[in-house]
Amino acid sequence: MVAEIVSGLEYSKKVLHDVGEKIAKTREHHPHFEAVLAIVQVGNRSDSNVYINAKLKKAQEIGAHGKLIKLPDTITQGDLKREIMALNHDNNIDGIIVQLPLDCKHEIDADYIIDLIDPLKDVDGLTRINAGRLARGELQRTIFPCTPFGCLYLVQQATGNPNFVSGKEVVVLGRSKIVGSPAAALFLWHHGTVTICHSKTPNIKEKCLRADILIVAIGKKHFVKADWIKPGAFVIDCGINVGEDPTSRKIYGDVDTEAAKEVAGYLTPVPGGVGPMTVAMLIRNTYEQAKRRRLAGKEANSTWNVEYLKPTLLQPVPSDIAISRAQPPKDIEKVAGEVGIHPDELDLYGRKKAKVSLDILERLNDVKNGKYVVVAGITPTPLGEGKSTTTIGLVQALGAHLHKNVFACVRQPSQGPTFGIKGGAAGGGYSQVIPMEEFNLHLTGDIHAITAANNLLAAAIDARMFHESTQPTDALFNRLAPKNKQGVRPLSEIQLRRLDRLGIPRVADAEHLSEEQRVSFARLNIDPPTITWNRVMDTNDRFLRKIEIGLGPNEKGHTRTTQFDITVASELMAILALTTSLADMQQRIARIVIGSDKAGNPVTADDIGVTDALTVLMRDTVRPNLMQTLEGTPVFVHAGPFANIAHGQSSILADKVALKLVGQDGFVITEAGFGADIGMEKFFNIKCRYSGLQPSAVVLVATVRALKMHGGGPAVVAGAPLKHEYLDENIPLVEGGCDSNLRKQIENANKFGIPVIVCVNKFATDTDKELELVCSKAKSYGAFDAVVSEHWSQGGAGAVALAKSLVHATEGPAKDFKFLYNLEMSLEDKISTIAKEIYGADGIELSDEAKEKLERYTRQGFSKLPICMAKTHLSLSSDPTKKGAPTGFTLPIRDVRASVGAGFIYPLVGEMTTMPGLNTRPCFYDITIDPVSEIIDGLF
Repeated sequence: MVAEIVSGLEYSKKVLHDVGEKIAKTREHHPHFEAVLAIVQVGNRSDSNVYINAKLKKAQEIGAHGKLIKLPDTITQGDLKREIMALNHDNNIDGIIVQLPLDCKHEIDADYIIDLIDPLKDVDGLTRINAGRLARGELQRTIFPCTPFGCLYLVQQATGNPNFVSGKEVVVLGRSKIVGSPAAALFLWHHGTVTICHSKTPNIKEKCLRADILIVAIGKKHFVKADWIKPGAFVIDCGINVGEDPTSRKIYGDVDTEAAKEVAGYLTPVPGGVGPMTVAMLIRNTYEQAKRRRLAGKEANSTWNVEYLKPTLLQPVPSDIAISRAQPPKDIEKVAGEVGIHPDELDLYGRKKAKVSLDILERLNDVKNGKYVVVAGITPTPLGEGKSTTTIGLVQALGAHLHKNVFACVRQPSQGPTFGIKGGAAGGGYSQVIPMEEFNLHLTGDIHAITAANNLLAAAIDARMFHESTQPTDALFNRLAPKNKQGVRPLSEIQLRRLDRLGIPRVADAEHLSEEQRVSFARLNIDPPTITWNRVMDTNDRFLRKIEIGLGPNEKGHTRTTQFDITVASELMAILALTTSLADMQQRIARIVIGSDKAGNPVTADDIGVTDALTVLMRDTVRPNLMQTLEGTPVFVHAGPFANIAHGQSSILADKVALKLVGQDGFVITEAGFGADIGMEKFFNIKCRYSGLQPSAVVLVATVRALKMHGGGPAVVAGAPLKHEYLDENIPLVEGGCDSNLRKQIENANKFGIPVIVCVNKFATDTDKELELVCSKAKSYGAFDAVVSEHWSQGGAGAVALAKSLVHATEGPAKDFKFLYNLEMSLEDKISTIAKEIYGADGIELSDEAKEKLERYTRQGFSKLPICMAKTHLSLSSDPTKKGAPTGFTLPIRDVRASVGAGFIYPLVGEMTTMPGLNTRPCFYDITIDPVSEIIDGLF
């Protein structure tokens, strides 16, 4: 008998060819796909250099990439640890190996270093996690060590039998962590009967003679002789031993090859046997991990594996905070992992909330967006009609009950209403974001960052006016552009940008500026009455609506009247909600117009010199905040702009990240503040215009209560008991509301070319006849469907019919979405178009102040911005007492203001309060905390 020589060279070529084909095929669908192996080498051993070069060359040949991190032999264990951790967090690295042995002058624990490697990037399979999984037989979750994996592959390929190991006697000589022990485990879990022999094992020869498969990895030249081998056995020689002749450097195996091939059935040679397979399997592992990491969620019809929560439904429905506290949430790391967010893309803020990296957008760039759905409402009562609750209930139904990939994207609530009269904004009943107290209080500090940034700009404005008014130009210039030790006046980048805007050529030394140029550069000449930038705080405080500042003696009589706004009314909040990246946010901040100079030219945040400082303060705010619903579906909570002077929606960035994570067949459900005439119109004409995202459907929330009000019912007053008309069946009032406000809001939604589903949010006092009438009327007025929903009391189960209707409405090709107006239209025409088409007005009436502002903004170059109407949310008209769908009215435009950084012009229809006040009995009376358990109560 002469053994079949099993050439690792030939079989490794097959492995590499297959991997190369897979990479090429993957790139057909994902053009930017890469498989990148990082090799960490310490020192400069010549033999290590040979092995590393072979790995890098083979990777390059098949379209993968290798990256060598070559470190000096003086490196310390701490520095090496930092290198490994940096590779773990590098999203462009798919596999990491540490080349052994470490050639270092300092003592380094190699096992400790290897165990630092992220298990998902451990393509050598040597970390404790991968080794433990292999030992336990968890093969589906294990990255196989390369040499044992290569041995198994050779056995299967050479025999032509993938189950050849099953039932065979397998003897492994050697128990190293790299070859012997993992090989024994791998062959064991492929159903071999495995014996491990080592230096203390007696009668090794007798044990070897029983082996159908003999794996030798002990590092002793020709240790195994022919008479140790069972006739016909499969012998795998993993040994690498250098010959005694230093001039030849010939390599020998652990098996006496020439003698053994006369006995064995199969024999791997040295060199050219296991060695090439180790390299091939390393590259194969790298590809598989790259595919696993980079394509997670990218494959068509990829459905998340989510552990949904099942809250216990009680009747009567308990308080919102009692419901929230009764359902333990999942750790946010688990939520993130379930939806395809990588650990290095998550920044934890405790165990129940986290910020998410925008790197996801780059990683999932090739993934098609999911369905994009906005939840709006009919004109509400002062009590609200449940848009937030509907948003969360619908998401729970789509996820926990229909098992769709789905994200909710909602606004972060302000602290003002939370401690005022309205309460929080987490949804309600069995359709809410949890933990409720985490959601409503501080979250991750975004609102505080905006407060700090806003007030820095406000302080800078007043300080600049003070210094300009108390110093001659030469002293002012000298302080703005001081000389350094070399006598040069270098300007910062933001100061150089001011020169650009003034049309002054940039200079390396401001000393070269002429006297006239120095005056233009140093003096902003802000006209105080034109200043529109106010200080903010996130608390309702009516006594800050009008204040006088500069009363201290050191301000030398430089006083002015100004005001505080609530933080969510800051233009910086609107900027956060509309930005598409940190760089975009920086540019938008630079464009903020805080007022005009005395010549009528706009003065910007960049002129003040604070653009980059504000961006630094707001750096972390651009990352969406991850939470979860009561039923364990994911939620992004991000940004919270006012819905009157701003557009009133959560961020573009949260929507974009969510649309990539859910994938082509998934859903992202977001909410538009106030009624559809305000929130939905702004969502389409402002948010979708800047984001470039195309909506798939509108869910229009209606209630019998609100329809009765619009049908002629008595006034609904917050805090007062409802009149009997709202508690008893009243078909005429419901019909009147359907024929007016519901009809008009459906028509408004249909103007944008996408399907409208009416969700009738059911209350306990509604009757079947009333609900049936609303559904019938809605469909007759052009709704795609109308569905009664009970998500407040039943959670996701109560919104399943709504979810199924939405799935049906969004099937097939994308709809022909269109904007209401063209940006090339004049500002006045755009305002008039919204008033006529959306509100039903006959036209608009501009005050003298509004006319002057429109002329100024047009002259200053802002006429191409979209419009953000600031009017009451309680009526389609400017009069909050006019319900239904008023006609025959002219919309008065009292004033017009510009949020140039955010990117819109906002006309004021009536008085707009940007700083709420506290009522007689605010919510804070009921909010309490147990100092022992730290349990909060009283939030709603």
